[in-house]
Amino acid sequence: MTVRPHRALTALLAALALVLLPVAAVHADPIRDQQWPLQTLDAQAAWETTRGAGVTVAVLDTGVDATHPDLTGNVLDGTDLVGFGARRGDTSWARHGTAMAGIIAGHGHGPGHDSGVMGIAPQARILPVRVILEDSDPQRRQARSTRGGALAQGIRWAVDHGADVINLSLGDDSDSAHPDAAEDDAVQYALGKGVVLVASAGNGGEDGSPVSYPAAYPGVIAVAAVDRHGRRAAFSTRRWYAAVGAPGVDVVIADPDRRYYEGWGTSAAAAYVSGTAALLRSAYPRLSPAQVKQVLESTTQDAPADGRDDAVGTGMIDPPAALAAAARLTAAAPTPPVARYARRYFGPGPQAAPPAARPASGTGALATAGALAGLALLVAAGILRAVAAGRRR
Repeated sequence: MTVRPHRALTALLAALALVLLPVAAVHADPIRDQQWPLQTLDAQAAWETTRGAGVTVAVLDTGVDATHPDLTGNVLDGTDLVGFGARRGDTSWARHGTAMAGIIAGHGHGPGHDSGVMGIAPQARILPVRVILEDSDPQRRQARSTRGGALAQGIRWAVDHGADVINLSLGDDSDSAHPDAAEDDAVQYALGKGVVLVASAGNGGEDGSPVSYPAAYPGVIAVAAVDRHGRRAAFSTRRWYAAVGAPGVDVVIADPDRRYYEGWGTSAAAAYVSGTAALLRSAYPRLSPAQVKQVLESTTQDAPADGRDDAVGTGMIDPPAALAAAARLTAAAPTPPVARYARRYFGPGPQAAPPAARPASGTGALATAGALAGLALLVAAGILRAVAAGRRR
């Protein structure tokens, strides 16, 4: 990404911010009991299908503490695209990234793993990609002018190193925020490789709801924050790109200092959706990014009266319902017999090829074009040449 000097991907921006409040009791039962999203999202029901095994979620953030007891064994070797700033043991090292990783793939600790933070996909793997500095990092000002492009580089690096899902609990909604060609290209590169991208919608809901990137890039699943009653959090940005909502208020998070905190932000909401996407890809690995988005949006709870609005998208995610919808979607995956339709739907199209080039079988090119989803894309894009052979019949 090409970054203006004051744009700072290397500082925590509005969409990424978490307010941290210490949790009073830090022993096993009270911590787990305060993880209300696990009950609201009915995680136990989802885990009857999958816990996210076999899926890698890249966390593009401030780094992840792989030694945290709630994450040990779940964190892969990642990369640091910043190259300076706080290091392990510093108070401003990897706090936000560790919190997001715990929401996604924390497995708790202690006997029966009944202590600490449990993530929504506790058997998923975390691939940490450091692309920003903590807001409290003393070197954040230097970073603003020296590490532009880290987000675009991080997306491509994650794709090339096995990510199935990319969590982007970060964003830029400053006055200078704008779509960046390198970032957009990286997003499209990831989507083209079948990688799901999830981003926080932004925390500017009380400041005019400015547009936030990367949430606004096409193909990204942008997530708003809701409370335990499914209501939009006041700070959550209202914008056209909101796809779904997820818990983002009073969320218990793990920290490298081995304490637990309550935080709020669309960052946490995005992490819950990334974890749910991991469950979907674990159970149904052939789901495309568009299909993951489709089942998440079509199975929400607490949906708005009109089905969708800019505050919470189509409503708060429902992981068990999404898994059930994905099962139906994959069961219906075989190509329908579209070649039986004799009518022409797309106009005359280009000139037909010579007779020798015609299909020997009775199937037109509507069948060879692929599944019904592919046909829909052809219609939407206005790409007619792929169906020309079908009209020769």
